[in-house]
Amino acid sequence: MAPPKKSKSKKTKKVTKKLKKSKSTSAAPKDPNSSDSDWWPSFWAKNSSTPGATIPSDEEEGFKYFFRVSKKTFDYICSLVREDLVSRPPSGLINIEGRLLSVEKQVAIALRRLASGESQVSVGVAFGVGQSTVSQVTWRFIEALEERAKHHLKWPDSNIMEEIKSKFEESFGLLNCCGAIDATHIIMTLPAVQTSDDWCDQENNYSMLVQGIVDHEMRFIDIVTGWPGGMNVSRLLKFSGFFKLCEAGQRLNGNVRISSEEVELREYIVGGVGYPLLPWLITPYETNGLSASMPTFNSLHEAARSLAVKAFLQLKGGWRILSKVMWRPDKRKLPSIILVCCLLHNIIIDSGDQLHPDVALSDHHDSGYGEQCCKQVDPMGRTMRENLEKHLQHNQEKDLVK
Repeated sequence: MAPPKKSKSKKTKKVTKKLKKSKSTSAAPKDPNSSDSDWWPSFWAKNSSTPGATIPSDEEEGFKYFFRVSKKTFDYICSLVREDLVSRPPSGLINIEGRLLSVEKQVAIALRRLASGESQVSVGVAFGVGQSTVSQVTWRFIEALEERAKHHLKWPDSNIMEEIKSKFEESFGLLNCCGAIDATHIIMTLPAVQTSDDWCDQENNYSMLVQGIVDHEMRFIDIVTGWPGGMNVSRLLKFSGFFKLCEAGQRLNGNVRISSEEVELREYIVGGVGYPLLPWLITPYETNGLSASMPTFNSLHEAARSLAVKAFLQLKGGWRILSKVMWRPDKRKLPSIILVCCLLHNIIIDSGDQLHPDVALSDHHDSGYGEQCCKQVDPMGRTMRENLEKHLQHNQEKDLVK
């Protein structure tokens, strides 16, 4: 329990109030309508020739290099958060010329912090603002986008899901597949007083887990985070709301399809060996004792599952704050940072933007972490996988006859 606060005397309150008023007055710009709206030309001139960096010479590509999005998508993001950033008084958010930071510059600061993973001091230097301003602006942006961009990350309705299933069948032959699942660690440093075995993972890092399900375009359609990295992915799955909805028949409960073998195939997602084999979560066959058709199934299964792997490579590569060791983050705030990076990942896809080619991580998104194998097998899941394998084998034989 926190110690009780001492009451202030009337005289102290008056002095404090006067000081606050004086401080507020001195911090305000001379022209209240003056804002830093021309931030980009000065930023580009200052940062486009950074020594050792491979910055595109083309200004448009340079914009995407620094902020991961095109100017058009940047303007859209600004439109989402503008009301929140304007309605909350920007106390102290003034640059070195004494002008209020425009919404655009605030968004640029936040995007650069998330995209680069650089320190608040480095980001501040690039924009001509202080470390505390970068901190305030970034968190304000995160809160606003988390609320205003919810529609960019949600479970698809039945019409969109039919399109997703059609694309998975077209690309991989997987009938009635609704997505791919994977998980990754976000590494962080915790102060000694907060250390806990739960947060210490298999590689002796303190980390938080993120579980994501993606569609055929590597768009996140479900995210679970906030759980300690000491858990394995199968346990994380079972703690998720997604698992509970599926087990209750409230998700992956759409139209069944009839396979080439005249058996019903329900909706499902594909996952790696770290996940249990369930009626709605199909994992690959173990490599020992494979029949002739099983390698083909595993190959197609892996190609589909790799969409989730690639999505995390792009997420952590594009928003580098997630791929660097996060210095003592607030465990209550970190899930919001993760979610906003996932929202930005989806906004890029929804806007038709293309990520800069050097953005995605070249290694695995969980580099250094060995994949743990889950031995749980649901009998109905085994039957489902066998029926799916037979369907793929039948289609392959039919293609050979053609």
